[in-house]
Amino acid sequence: MAYTVLYHPDVKKVDLPRIDNRLKNIIREAIEKRLSIKPHLYGKPLQRTLKGYWKLRVGSYRIIYKIGHEDIIVLGIIHRKAVY
Repeated sequence: MAYTVLYHPDVKKVDLPRIDNRLKNIIREAIEKRLSIKPHLYGKPLQRTLKGYWKLRVGSYRIIYKIGHEDIIVLGIIHRKAVY
């Protein structure tokens, strides 16, 4: 089952402009090939106050997302220094 990937508006306005184009392509490919196909397999669930959210590691960036019935909502694409 393929999931539909949706992006929070801040991801497009704030997170993506800060990332260089080469990394954007790597992140985009990871979302298309991993998250949209098997988000539970490739991601890790977050704990404590972030329970219900997931993360996918792509180099030094973390993609924070929530899994719905038929879609995935990407809530942030943040460098690992700033995400936690």
